[in-house]
Amino acid sequence: MGLDYAAVKKEVRKRMTSETIVSLIRILVFPGAMFLFALAFFYEWVDRKFFARLQNRYGPLHTGPHGILQPLADFLKLLSKEDITPHASDRLVFALAPVFYLALPLTTLFVIPVLDPTSFIAFEGDLVFVLFAFTLIIITVFLAGWSSINRFGTIGSMRAVLQMLGYEIPMGLVAFGPAIAANSLSISRIVGWQSLNFWLILLQPLGFAIFTVCLLAELQFVPFDIPEAETEIVAGWRTEFSGRKLALLRLGKDLELVLASALIASLYLGGPQQFWLIPPIVAFLVKTTFAVMLLSLLRAVFARFRIDQMLSGLWKYLLPLATLQIILIQAGLGG
Repeated sequence: MGLDYAAVKKEVRKRMTSETIVSLIRILVFPGAMFLFALAFFYEWVDRKFFARLQNRYGPLHTGPHGILQPLADFLKLLSKEDITPHASDRLVFALAPVFYLALPLTTLFVIPVLDPTSFIAFEGDLVFVLFAFTLIIITVFLAGWSSINRFGTIGSMRAVLQMLGYEIPMGLVAFGPAIAANSLSISRIVGWQSLNFWLILLQPLGFAIFTVCLLAELQFVPFDIPEAETEIVAGWRTEFSGRKLALLRLGKDLELVLASALIASLYLGGPQQFWLIPPIVAFLVKTTFAVMLLSLLRAVFARFRIDQMLSGLWKYLLPLATLQIILIQAGLGG
């Protein structure tokens, strides 16, 4: 009995079309770009609202219920503002920096598990890819400030690079703690390991604390807002940006906050692992919201460090503690 090659070809084409549509929906809608943009605006609102409450203020109040639409309104308002490019700036780098600042965290978020322990794009070594993406974000910050040819932007960009030299090594060391425990450099496998054992915050609390502090520096949050210090250098590396470029920078910052909170949830809180009959996506949102609120709490508690205090503190204290954390993990595995 011969095969009907036309029917087989039609069936293959039909399946490929349906799979392509599903993939496009996942990339563009859920849990892809549109979902991540909405989550970025929501977490900015959570951060601003919780931070304001800690300072006995109201925070966003009028736009939407309890001001929840205020981040979106700010974004749309900036899109309508005049977009100015300084005459003496490096126009190409100045124009492309906001695009890369937005694209880097958005792309990196696709390797973070959201709906289940396996992310949309998972491969062995994606944890290294995420850490490398953080480095590229800071390089983009440096190029953005340097290309503006503004004294405040230049100082802010140099501060960002110096700050990176202080926290990058401790953050990388403690990030490999969960990888050692799970015997994998895949974030999805680290999440899967926690679903079968314990949340790593229980086994590696020191690593969790160091990683959170380093993410504060990565996000340039207080007390590490040195590259954007308003009372010293206006807005730092972002001083010359306005209009659409500033809108993209702000959205990129919100996406970086989503990435940081999702990374905390994935490496130390089990990611989208279901608990108490809560669906995985709800568990992911609860854990990442907790991470955002924790970062906001630390912002409210501390005051800004000087650049020399930050560098000496991170090298003198966080680096030895991060090294100790790796030694303890290796000793525990050996035992």
